[in-house]
Amino acid sequence: MLGSIILIMIFGFITGSLARLAVPGPDPMPIWLTVAIGLAGSAGGGAVALAIWGRGTQAVGLFSFLGAILLVVAYRRLVQKRPLTGPDAMKFPERGIGIDRFQDRRRKMEDLLRHTQGTPDASDADANLRKLSDLHDAGVLTDEEFETKKAQLQGRA
Repeated sequence: MLGSIILIMIFGFITGSLARLAVPGPDPMPIWLTVAIGLAGSAGGGAVALAIWGRGTQAVGLFSFLGAILLVVAYRRLVQKRPLTGPDAMKFPERGIGIDRFQDRRRKMEDLLRHTQGTPDASDADANLRKLSDLHDAGVLTDEEFETKKAQLQGRA
């Protein structure tokens, strides 16, 4: 039973992912939404194929995929309010499910990247200034060296 549910979820994810790839442009969305689009598209498209040709038709797979594509198109037009073609279709969406979380993660990664590239923020400058002051108090740095390094730190901060 649990294995069947997991297998259905995997097929929903694959169908939803392929439908997202079929529509040009970025579509950041959570995994659960990709699975839901795949499952709902499969159910809807499969039902249409069965209604037209009956049981045993080979069109169920194709119509399932087309149903998922139609759901991605509807999501883009109705939720994200973006066109399907043209230059605006390739722009990153400003609204939609999961966009805020994606932008927060992106901002954190950019901050981490800046931090690892040596771009100090105010707290780093304060910590380095305290270290300089400790070295000056211990007699490791002369007054002139301390003032020069302090000016460099304050100029970067």
